[in-house]
Amino acid sequence: MASLVFSCYIIFLVSVTTVQSARQFHVGDHLGWRQPDQNNTAFYTQWAQRNRFQIGDSLVFEYENDSVLSVEKFDYFNCDTNDPITTFTNGKSTFNLDKSGPFYFISGTDDHCSHGQKLLVEVMAPHSIPASPPTTIAVPPEGSSPIMAPSDSPYSSDTVDQATSSSTMVLASSFLSTLVTFGIVMMLGL
Repeated sequence: MASLVFSCYIIFLVSVTTVQSARQFHVGDHLGWRQPDQNNTAFYTQWAQRNRFQIGDSLVFEYENDSVLSVEKFDYFNCDTNDPITTFTNGKSTFNLDKSGPFYFISGTDDHCSHGQKLLVEVMAPHSIPASPPTTIAVPPEGSSPIMAPSDSPYSSDTVDQATSSSTMVLASSFLSTLVTFGIVMMLGL
């Protein structure tokens, strides 16, 4: 019995700690942080679009003879290096994405930003499943079967499916595992 309780406890711990962990993104992958080729000035824009950034993730910039400036939106679009929020110059810099919304980065080296060495990262807000009103049931005429009336919900089932994040599913799974484990322990204890 002790081994069964211990097994249930292990299952409980695994289910509770199974949440999506933060990821580290190496900016530019193999290219790193440098001025892109003149034929590929949209390189960092395309790199950012291929990735999904969440709160808690971090960006790793690797570079030589350059710098990374975290800047405001205006400075990003105008490649203005005069008033950065943060300046990194050590060759390998990590920036933590601590909130949802946009983060703007440019090179501190003259003309690099205007030649495409700039990065806009959009950090996703935590997802929740949108609440939809309950489906109403039409009263059927006598002698026929009930028919479901269309819902007035602004969300289609596709939208709700898309809004369901993997972390929500993990938390729901953890909750159910916890309930099952608790039920087994209670049954064995009685």
